Amino acid sequence: GDSVITVQLTEEDKVEDDVVFYLVFTGSTVQHCTSTRKINPGSLETISPGHDCCETVKVALCASREGHPVLVVAEESFQFVQDEAYDAAQFLATCAGNQQALNFTRFLDRSRPPAADVDFLDEKVALAFRHLKLPAEWNVLGADQSLTENIPRETLMHFAVRLGLLRLTWFLLQQPGGRGALSIHNNEGATPVSLALERGYQKLHQLLTEEGAREPDSWSTLSHTVHSGDYSVKHHRGLGVYLLTAEA
Repeated sequence: GDSVITVQLTEEDKVEDDVVFYLVFTGSTVQHCTSTRKINPGSLETISPGHDCCETVKVALCASREGHPVLVVAEESFQFVQDEAYDAAQFLATCAGNQQALNFTRFLDRSRPPAADVDFLDEKVALAFRHLKLPAEWNVLGADQSLTENIPRETLMHFAVRLGLLRLTWFLLQQPGGRGALSIHNNEGATPVSLALERGYQKLHQLLTEEGAREPDSWSTLSHTVHSGDYSVKHHRGLGVYLLTAEA
């Protein structure tokens, strides 16, 4: 989801300015409808929806004009694939509260990937997390709610901060248990906040400690989602397009 899709119109499809184009993605269990923006008379742009499974769906380009019926201009197939970032997000989501798994993730810290790789990892994994269907009871601290803040343990927040993953940290902060994780010490006595300070991650430390800290600038172009029952509406602020998703 949130990748840019470009649609090239044929000569006969280049019509008057008052025609509005939509893309409709029809999957096995959900349907998405995205608005588009015109780049030039022959090109449209929109964003790909975050789909609920890996499958090939039918996508239709529709044209709408006031006072006229909606026309299906063209149809094509579109494949949603599960990439490494999605696998990583699923793995981390199931790691919440699993000490053996969370300790296993610490080996990543020893290799210290280059900053560009960390930034790429941060963007892709956090974006995949945003599109995961997390259970209603999912919590950053795991399923065992009987554990108190006084019990030393690793958390997903320690993992995100240790690698300097700004976007993933921001995402986790918005989830149940995210704020509570900030005061939990691991077996070395470090909290996510002290880890950020120790490693010199100033932006990350600011994000964790400043009241009312804003989301990272790099996320300002991504979609803002509003849920209502079986429907959700996204506004992609970068392109100014909207995406409606409905249970089929």
